[in-house]
Amino acid sequence: MRILVTGGGGQIGTELLHVLASQGHELSVYDIARRPSAAPGSAAWHRGDVSNRSEVFDVVQELKPEVIYHLAALLSATGETLPHRAYQVNMDGTHNVLEAARTFGVRQVMFASTIAVFGPHLPDPVPNEVSLRPTTMYGITKVAGEMLGEYYDNTWGVDFRGVRFPGLISAGEPGGGTTDYALFMYVHGLRHGAYECFVGPDSTVPMMYMPDALRALVELSAAPKEKLKRHVYNIAAFSPTADEFADAVRARVPNVQLTYNADPMRQSILDSWPARVDDAAARHDWGWKAQYTLDSMSDDLIAKIKAMDE
Repeated sequence: MRILVTGGGGQIGTELLHVLASQGHELSVYDIARRPSAAPGSAAWHRGDVSNRSEVFDVVQELKPEVIYHLAALLSATGETLPHRAYQVNMDGTHNVLEAARTFGVRQVMFASTIAVFGPHLPDPVPNEVSLRPTTMYGITKVAGEMLGEYYDNTWGVDFRGVRFPGLISAGEPGGGTTDYALFMYVHGLRHGAYECFVGPDSTVPMMYMPDALRALVELSAAPKEKLKRHVYNIAAFSPTADEFADAVRARVPNVQLTYNADPMRQSILDSWPARVDDAAARHDWGWKAQYTLDSMSDDLIAKIKAMDE
């Protein structure tokens, strides 16, 4: 298939490109950043800003993708620092992508949503259908993106599907999210022998290893539409405390020093998110199931970071 990935140079996008390339798809990327060295050479690179409607329309009209993976976004911590820019990228950008998909006959739009759509004081675990009252600009724009996508599907037949990602962990460079502390424990612990975590030791949110996250996107894209009972799905893997992450690193990195110094802004964002989400709908509708545990992820992640440093 012809596939366009917006934000393909980011943490998720770069690794998703390799998965899609291995399946033989014709890939193009639309990203404001230059091509990273980690991106596969087979992906055509197009520089541009998703908040610029004419640029988005031009690239979709030119490339005629059958599927768009819409990943371009400013993440939670960056979004609180630059809320107006977060609105432009996350809200205007999503509207531009959906309108271009409608105008030029794109069959499907895959959307990267997030647990940031949830607010505080929700059931534990949080079910798929619940009142969405986020406390960050990032979360607000993602709720609006979910609802706008449903509108385009119901009104104009653009096949819109999305997953609500937990915090994602990979060997790649993170992009300004509130859950980046988990990866930094492994990376800084291995490379420097120490890391001061920007949230407290008891902080708990849903997390997932990147290979599972990529598989969720690809599997949901391929699922028969008649089996899907909703447009956007919770997905889940594990929910360790920050100190449980630290214990996993300590068990694998001798003499590492991991300490805590909570940043008030990022701690408040994290505290507004649920500790666990219920992904029963995804498991029922399209057979979703995470493969990695905290331990199996830790073993694989440390091996990958070491290989990168050799």
